[in-house]
Formats: sequence, C-alpha cells, structure tokens
Amino acid sequence: MIAKKDRRLRVGVLGCGPIAQFAHLESCVKAANADLYAICDAAPDLLARMGATYEPQKMYGDYDAMLADTELEAVIVATSDAYHVPMSIKALEAGKHVLCEKPIGVSVEEGQKLAEAVKRSGKVLQVGHMKRFDPALEAARDFVRDEMGDILALKAWYCDSTHRYTNTDAVQPLPVTSKLARKPAGNPKADLRQYFMLAHGSHLVDTARFLVGEITAVRARLHEKFGAYCWFVETEFANGALGHLDLTVAVRMDWHEGFQLYGQNGSVIAKTFNPWYFRASEVDIFHEKDATSRKPLGADGHFFRRQLEGLADTVLDGKPQRGATVEDGLASIRAMVAIARSVESGERVELAGVTGAV
Repeated sequence: MIAKKDRRLRVGVLGCGPIAQFAHLESCVKAANADLYAICDAAPDLLARMGATYEPQKMYGDYDAMLADTELEAVIVATSDAYHVPMSIKALEAGKHVLCEKPIGVSVEEGQKLAEAVKRSGKVLQVGHMKRFDPALEAARDFVRDEMGDILALKAWYCDSTHRYTNTDAVQPLPVTSKLARKPAGNPKADLRQYFMLAHGSHLVDTARFLVGEITAVRARLHEKFGAYCWFVETEFANGALGHLDLTVAVRMDWHEGFQLYGQNGSVIAKTFNPWYFRASEVDIFHEKDATSRKPLGADGHFFRRQLEGLADTVLDGKPQRGATVEDGLASIRAMVAIARSVESGERVELAGVTGAV
C-alpha cells in the first residue's frame, strides 16, 4: 500500500455505481494525499453495501446533505453523463473542489455554463480524462513539449473491441447494482452515434489535445456497417500540425488504441491498452540527434488514483493543475460537436463557431 501523507484531501464520491466501484472508491482509499471521507447514493441498499466495503467516515442518501458537511473538501462526480454539469455546479456553489467524470457535458452550452460556475467559485475543477495520468503518455508529452521541436503530424486511434466485455469481465469484480438506482430520463444508448462519441471519442480527442494542443478545425466521415461505427477525422491544430483520428466501435480484433507522432527532432509511437488492465502504455520515443529510442516503463498504471492525487496536489499544495481543466473539457465537447456537424454536412467545420449537442 502507498504510504499516506499527514495532510489529505477529504473527498466525497457521488454515485456508487460501476464507475465508482471500478475506479474512484478504491482510488480514494489508495491515494497518498486523499481519503474517502464520504459517499452518497440515492439507492439505500447500494449505499449500505459500499459503506460496509470501503468504510468512509460519512454516508449520505442526499447530495445536498453531503455538500452541507463542512469537513468535506472535494467531490468526485461519478454519475451518468446527464448529471455531470448540474451536480458539479452544486458542489462548486457549496465551496467544494470537483473531479468530474468525462465528458463534462453533452453540449457546448452545458460546458460553457460549467466553465462560468468554476470561474465564479474560485475552486478547482478537474475533468476525469485519466489517460493524461498514464505515466508513459506523460513521458511522451514531455518529449513533445521539451525536445521534439515543430510537430508535423499526429495519427491516433481508439478502437473498441467486440471482445472488450469478455476481457474486462475476467479482470473486474462483479459490480454491485440496485433496482433503486437513480437513472436519467430516456436511454443514453438510444443514439449510438452520440453515445459512442461521448464515451470513447472524448478520450481520443483529449489525448490528441494533450499531445499536440488546440484543435481548430475538423473534417469528418462516418461509415456504419455490420453494426460497427467508424469515424475518420482530418484534424487541424493551432500550431499548424495535421492530424488523423480514427474512432471505431467495435473492431473485430483485440482492443486497438495508440498513436504515431512525427516531429522535427524525433517521433513517438504508442500502444495503449484497455484501461481496466491498469497498464501504462508502451511508448517508443525516438531521438533524432543520436538515433536512439527510449521506452519508459510507466510501472504505476493506476491512472484513476494518480488523477485524484494530482487534484489533491493542486488543492492542498498549490501545484499547477496537471489534469484536464474545465476549458479542456469544453474544448473536447466543441471538437465532438464539430465532428458531428462535419459528418452531417460533409464539410470542414471550425470549432470556434460550433454550438449545440454532440
């Protein structure tokens, strides 16, 4: 176990469903600089089960009651996408810092509303783009930032697998569910284009922005065949680099995720694994100056714990925010909306002018 520091961020987790069970509750217990202070869920049976398992100091069936707790310092919003913005705003207005699951919202307007709330509150909001805390990807980002020089192009892909749930069911504990769980109105999977883009495309877009910077325009095509969805996206970056993003759900092969990045002083090739393996990416960083490659091990692959520790570093010690900001989250929404508009029109779409939902 990681040794706990003397001063730790007191965290409350909103929602005790699968994502909390697979990622956030354990992260709070394992984090060096944070504690699982409280949990909150509308389903009393689920709340009781998670309380018995993880032993937080406080348990709440009412979100407002948890936010009224003066000892609570931060909230992890681990709910359905439709609740991300309203629940985050409630926490900010109550004076709490927030780690919100991705995507932060389903429309540009929602993202803007949340960004305004963050600014008013003066609190830290971090979006749960946990791939930014993959240590091998951090090493790649550092090379791009400090040594690569001008970036020529990025090719990145995120291809979910038809065998994904066979793989994950073998490694994940059986999730505890409840018939009393609160669910948003409607079926979030009714529109699979939107669902796949929000669930998977948000990772692909944020990884591209993490490595190369602002996306300014896209031109996208979508091909649907035998139940699979394949987006090919031509991407323009503010620094002049070109990109090609491939989002495919689902490929008839193993999980297939990674990127190739070409620059003035070297290149990076990366293979990223199913996140529930908690395994850092395999990254090959090539240095043109001496024609050598470096492959960082990235031994600590618990991205969810590391992102919580990053939030706590910022809140408790004033360190620069390493995780995705609300502006990063809003930029991801803009990119996904632009991709959807480009698919509809067949035209190049600039991100600056897009509005509406994914």
